[in-house]
Amino acid sequence: MRLGPLDAGQVADLRSYLDAVPDPRSRRGRWYSLTAILLVCACAAVSGARSIEELAEWGQRASNALLVVIGIRRHLLGWRRTPSPATIGRVLGTVDGDALDRAVGAYLADRHRVATEPAHRPSPSASGRPCVIAVDGKTLKGSARLTAKRRHLLSAVTHAPVVTLAQVEVGAKKNETTHFQPLLAPLDLAGTVVTFDALHSVKANVSWLVETKKAHYIAVIKTNQPTAHSQLADLPWRDIPVQHTASTTGHGRRESRSIKTCAVPDELGGISFPHGRLAIRVHRRRKQTGQRETRESLYAVTSLDAHQTGPAGLATAIRGHWGIENSSHHIRDVTFAEDASTVHTGTAPRAMATLRNLAIGVLKTLGSDNIAKTTRAIRNEPERALHILGITTEPDTYGT
Repeated sequence: MRLGPLDAGQVADLRSYLDAVPDPRSRRGRWYSLTAILLVCACAAVSGARSIEELAEWGQRASNALLVVIGIRRHLLGWRRTPSPATIGRVLGTVDGDALDRAVGAYLADRHRVATEPAHRPSPSASGRPCVIAVDGKTLKGSARLTAKRRHLLSAVTHAPVVTLAQVEVGAKKNETTHFQPLLAPLDLAGTVVTFDALHSVKANVSWLVETKKAHYIAVIKTNQPTAHSQLADLPWRDIPVQHTASTTGHGRRESRSIKTCAVPDELGGISFPHGRLAIRVHRRRKQTGQRETRESLYAVTSLDAHQTGPAGLATAIRGHWGIENSSHHIRDVTFAEDASTVHTGTAPRAMATLRNLAIGVLKTLGSDNIAKTTRAIRNEPERALHILGITTEPDTYGT
């Protein structure tokens, strides 16, 4: 299976990013460097590994030449050992989760920049399509134990291609709001559009995003935010004509969407949505084969003015926010069996999620539209995983 569009010379070497992660182990008794262990894990994740045991199995399938490139040193008797499941489990359980997420996020941000900004297109604004980033949370269902609750992660994910730029552990979903600013603070958001649910649309966060980070926002309002939802639903939508429509079909389902926009009233913008300029209503109709048609109206508010974007662009951004569930969470749960994972010790649940984010982001920037199929294609070719991560090897060493 051929992957593109990035050229080998444009792909940064993952090693230089992982070198910044501090080693949590004592110096005595180390056989492998932390970077070598994390590289084995990264290559295995790109190859579809779902568990700590499968991470270790990738190293067992790799040739001696590839292990030399990764940094696995030779045993005193001339044999070559690879990290065992126990070793990998201990490392992932004690590694600094924030540092690992920063390293992987920086690597994926560079991959995303190269994939979306070719040499002839110097900036997102030059293309007319600003980068759109979704802030969304996900619970690791299998990480709970009698003495510990499920881990909950909050991530910043680009819409297209899907790349996780930042991730933090927040404890529980109710804590997402307080982690909104720390999650986005390290990112350069000038000129970007950030999409999020109403949970994050508190005045302090929205004002900070627009005034300090110089970004725009689209806040998607659901019925679980009744006050904001009713304020938007009560606007005179019947008097406003439909401004854009789109339809899609697939998987036995036909879906059509229409969008209307209007100016945000001063009282609504001042109280609930600082810097809000446009209110949005999306009416969605779905017809599943053999079932009755369903209809629903969804609402959003944006800081973008009508001259900065059109109804079609807003519709694409809102659908992209909903799509994170399918293009990231669904892949993590189905292809990488994240919800079924029972890893729960220390930082290991978060580290495993970071490795899945790395695999999905790397393969998405290379144009893969079916992650499961792509990982199956490279599973038994360990050298391909190294090339995908920007780690160069000598062609004549394969299989030695």
